Amino acid sequence: MREVDKYKDKHFVGRNARLLNEWMSIDERYMHNPEVSYIIRKRNAEGLPIIYEIIFNIKSFCGVEEPDADGLQRPLFHDEFVMRIIIPNNYPGVDSKLEFKFLTKTATGMELPHPWHPNIRYFGDFAGLVCLNTNACGSYTDLSFYINRVVSYLKFEKYHALNTPPYPQDNKVADWVLEQAEPNGWIEELQNYHISRNS
Repeated sequence: MREVDKYKDKHFVGRNARLLNEWMSIDERYMHNPEVSYIIRKRNAEGLPIIYEIIFNIKSFCGVEEPDADGLQRPLFHDEFVMRIIIPNNYPGVDSKLEFKFLTKTATGMELPHPWHPNIRYFGDFAGLVCLNTNACGSYTDLSFYINRVVSYLKFEKYHALNTPPYPQDNKVADWVLEQAEPNGWIEELQNYHISRNS
């Protein structure tokens, strides 16, 4: 019996009903998915998740090498990334601000690889922050939709690197994508790697 099944017969209303539905959706969608798993890091008084850690076992860019003689910065890769989802107290209100952020350090301060993607902040105080345009989240969209969108980010099925709305989360990474990764076929290589694995 899955842990979430123990809560199905409880009568929850409002926010707690939504938290349970989110948990059930995440659990059902990813329970047999080798690419995505989750850990509940914090619960509310009723035992429902309010902080998740999502583990992505997906090969993706995690930075770049030092420039070579031609100025090329070839991509570095990693195959495991951890993203934290924090659900605010007013969720699922239309003005609730969910936080999706890749962990860049362990609890002991050890550095963790995090994605090198134009829609995920790589540098600065907000490193790891994911841009998902979550304005409709809570009203129309569940958390598993956004987790799946991050999967598409890591596989570079989706990315926005142009300096136009919606603007990149990290301009330095966006410049690298436009000036080096696209012209050298590195994004296409990553995409083809994932297509071949899923075929």
